Amino acid sequence: MRYISTRGDAPALGFEDVLLTGLAPDGGLYVPEQLPAFTADEIAAMATLDYPALAQRILTPFVADAFSDEELQSIIEDTYAVFRHEAVAPLVQLGHDQWVLELFHGPTLAFKDFALQLLGRLLDAVLQRRGEKVVIMGATSGDTGSAAIAGCQHCENIDIFILHPHGRVSDVQRRQMTTLSAPTIHNLAIEGNFDDCQAMVKAAFRDQGFLPDGRRLVAVNSINWARIMAQIVYYFYAGLALGAPHRAASYSVPTGNFGDIFAGYLAAQMGLPVQRLMIATNANDVLHRLLSSGTYARQTLEHTLSPSMDITVSSNFERLMFDLYQRDPTAIATLMEAFNDGDISLSEQAMANCRTRFDSCRVDDEATTQCIADTYARAGYLLDPHSAIGVVAAQAGAATAGPWVTLATAHPAKFPDAIARAGVGVEPALPPHLANLFDLPEHFEVLPNDAAAVRQFMATHLGA
Repeated sequence: MRYISTRGDAPALGFEDVLLTGLAPDGGLYVPEQLPAFTADEIAAMATLDYPALAQRILTPFVADAFSDEELQSIIEDTYAVFRHEAVAPLVQLGHDQWVLELFHGPTLAFKDFALQLLGRLLDAVLQRRGEKVVIMGATSGDTGSAAIAGCQHCENIDIFILHPHGRVSDVQRRQMTTLSAPTIHNLAIEGNFDDCQAMVKAAFRDQGFLPDGRRLVAVNSINWARIMAQIVYYFYAGLALGAPHRAASYSVPTGNFGDIFAGYLAAQMGLPVQRLMIATNANDVLHRLLSSGTYARQTLEHTLSPSMDITVSSNFERLMFDLYQRDPTAIATLMEAFNDGDISLSEQAMANCRTRFDSCRVDDEATTQCIADTYARAGYLLDPHSAIGVVAAQAGAATAGPWVTLATAHPAKFPDAIARAGVGVEPALPPHLANLFDLPEHFEVLPNDAAAVRQFMATHLGA
C-alpha cells in the first residue's frame, strides 16, 4: 500500500516511511492511495475474533510492506496485553438502542492508548531495524501527551517533547505526563492555549533546521496516519458485537481534532455498515458550525469542562475534505492556503457529500453535567464530560438510525471537577495502577508562548 498527501506535492510513501514522516513535506496529511475493503462475508467471518486478532485482520493491509504477519501479531499482542479489561473495548448498554464503547481501559485511561501503545511499538521496531534515533514532538489538550509518553517511554531511540497549555489540562491529565521521569522525556507547559501548542508543532515539522544532524521529528498527534489506522479497529469491534454485517449501527464521537470520527468514516468506506456518524462537540464547535453552514471558521477558544476538545482548528478535517472534493489535491491545497489567511467556505457539493454520512451536535457545560447526573441516576453509570457530550448527541439522533454507540473516550476519574459539578454524590477513584499519582513528584518546564524559546529548549536538551 502507498500513501499520498492530501495536497498532492509530496512523494508517495510506504508504511514505514509514512510512520516516521507524519506531516507531508507539502503541509498535507498522508492518506492511503486506496483503502482496503471487506465483503459482507469477510466481515461476518470476523465475528468470532477477539480484539487483538481483529486488529491484525484490519491492520494487515495497511502495514504489509513493512511487517510480516508474525511481527505484526507480536506487536499487537504486546500492545493490548497492557489493557485492564479482557475485552479491551467493552460495550455497555445504557438504554434501549443506546450503548457506550469503553475506550479507557488502557494505561492512561483514554482512547488514545489504543493508537499510541501501538505506535510506540511500531516505532521501536522500525528504528531498531534502521539504527536511527528520532525526536517525538507533540501537542496535547490533555490525553495525547500522557498516552504518547506511556507508549514510547521505553523506546531507546526516541527523545520525547510534549507541549501542553499551562494550567489548561486537568490535574490528573497533567500528572500522568509529568510524573514519568526519564532523561528522554520533556514536558513543556506553554503559556498559551492548545492551538498555540499545535501551531508550534506544525511549524517545527515544516522547518527542522534546529535539530542536530541525523535527527528528525516524528508526530504522535493524529496527523500521524498510524494513529487513525489503529482507531478503525474498534468501530469494527463494536459493529460486530451489535450484529454487523447484518445490522448497521450509528456512532456518536466526542471530537475536536476529527481524527477519531474520521476513523469511523474509514471503517464505513472499508465495508462496515454504518448509518450515521455524529460529530459531538463542546462550546468549541468549529465542526458543528461547519456542518451547519458550510463555513470553516476559527473562533476564540473557550475553556470548558471537556478540555481535550478545547480546539478551534480540526487538523484531521483536511483528510475528509480530500474525499469530499473527489480526492483533488489541487483543490485542497488552494483551500488550505486560503484558510491560513481566514475563513473558507466549502462548495455545496462538498457539503452535500459530507451530510450523507455526518450529523453534528453542540453541547455546552450545563448540558454536559446534566447528562452526567441523569445517566448516573437512570443507569448507575458514571460518564466523564467528553463521553457525556457524546451521549447527549446520540440521544439527539436517537429518533433515527439506531442502535447508537457513543465512544466513551476517557475515564471519569480524570475529570473530578466535572463530576463534582454534576452533583452525583460520588467521587470516581483512580484505578489501582494510578492510586499513588498525587504522591509522585512532577517534572516539567514552563515556557513562554514563543516558538523560538521552545526550539532552543529542544536543541539544548536533546540527548541530555
